[in-house]
Amino acid sequence: MTTVKILGSGCAKCKALHQRLLDLRTEHGLEFDLIKVTELREIMSYGIMATPGLVVNDVVKSTGVLPDATQILEWLKEAHHAA
Repeated sequence: MTTVKILGSGCAKCKALHQRLLDLRTEHGLEFDLIKVTELREIMSYGIMATPGLVVNDVVKSTGVLPDATQILEWLKEAHHAA
């Protein structure tokens, strides 16, 4: 099972990223665990300095931006095929 983490304190971009992931899961019938990480120490353990961070299977995919749905879908498909 793919694990997706959103790293951030709950800013507008973090919330938008969360919603985008929920929408993609519904629209494409994807299966993945979605975890929100808000604890600063855990966020920093990934080496990111700007939120939101998007982590797929413990690999940081983006930081400080809201990736578009097409890019996120590509990362999720890559993770699924690698599993």
